[in-house]
Amino acid sequence: MALIKKPVKGMKDVMPEEMVIRNYVMDLIKSTYGAYGFTQIDTPCVESIENLTNKQGGENEKLIFKIMKRGAKLRIEDAKTEGDLSDLGLRYDLTVPLSRYYSAHMNELPVPFKALQMGNVWRADQPQRGRFRQFMQCDIDILGEPSNLAETELILATTEVLGKLDFKNFNIRINDRRMLKAMAAYAGFNEESYDDVFIDLDKMDKIGIDGVRECLVNEGFDSSMVDKYLALFKELETKDDQVSYLADVLGDYLPDECKTNLNEISANVNAAKSADFTLLFDPTLVRGMSYYTGTIFEVELKEFNSSCGGGGRYDKMIGKFTGQDTPACGFSIGFERIITILMENGFKVPADGKDMAYLIEKGVPTERLTQVLNEAKELRKAGNRVLVVRMNKNKKFQKDQLAERGYTEIKEIFAK
Repeated sequence: MALIKKPVKGMKDVMPEEMVIRNYVMDLIKSTYGAYGFTQIDTPCVESIENLTNKQGGENEKLIFKIMKRGAKLRIEDAKTEGDLSDLGLRYDLTVPLSRYYSAHMNELPVPFKALQMGNVWRADQPQRGRFRQFMQCDIDILGEPSNLAETELILATTEVLGKLDFKNFNIRINDRRMLKAMAAYAGFNEESYDDVFIDLDKMDKIGIDGVRECLVNEGFDSSMVDKYLALFKELETKDDQVSYLADVLGDYLPDECKTNLNEISANVNAAKSADFTLLFDPTLVRGMSYYTGTIFEVELKEFNSSCGGGGRYDKMIGKFTGQDTPACGFSIGFERIITILMENGFKVPADGKDMAYLIEKGVPTERLTQVLNEAKELRKAGNRVLVVRMNKNKKFQKDQLAERGYTEIKEIFAK
């Protein structure tokens, strides 16, 4: 039986040209976030299945790659459910592992703790442009900071990275889970049905307000209640200050600090931002994770026509491990989608030095080869990238390939 050369569906091999860009972007992310005081950590890619299926991950809990029990623990003949066969799983994001990490090490960490985490995650999703089953996530989180200074710094740091990659005129959409719940309560929905309502609301940008109404009514919700709910969104289209309008209409359904929180974040971000973007209040923004408790936000890049990152506040997650709630807020940048855009736009990594190559013909004397190797050493010390390779028979094709890879100076070293 012949072995399979293609990677598994939804996963990909990374070619050298893309790897150069990936490494550049990762280094840029680390240096930029480091300048904001974020400290890099790492966590295992495998987590206990109990941690991954704690009803905090929304739809992603249906996409977990589960790992079968091993050895004596695996008793297939006695298994009655899938849970009897699995005790571990591949992480579907970096937030659950971070929460476990913090709960285990919180006495050794500063308060607040500003964490940077970069690593692969896995979801058994349907692959599409910029979406894979194995993909890199780059997260920054601030743990132990209850004020909206956390949200402000997360937005400023993430948008600075995007600005340095020359993304312009993009949007950061912002909302608050408390605003979502207040609007649903005002319309008369029971709290138990909020998740179902929000799933349909999240489709607004694709199916429009009439499509959302049809979905909600088809699920059995009272049409008058649905109309009252959607009337809020229709009325917002005519309002300049949407947050204040909703705060007035919702009254006691909405905590007073929700309006203040959104306004303060907007004012502070707009005053201190370094990138070219617009911060937009979006009452239809939901975010899929059930663990969000307050502010939520997403990056919207026009080049991708989709979300390219997001995050929010999840003040209840760490308490699942410790029994005591800890303020927490994070932002995950859409690394794979950003790489996709950069590759499609022909992005070139800025170079400080030159890319140079020596082509060594067969038969070059040892003394001459030694001389070339020493020349290459000195050029590398000066910040250049220097490739020393044997000359191929088809020299023209070899030189063309090197030129495509960015080598601007090619020296041929002949035997005579």
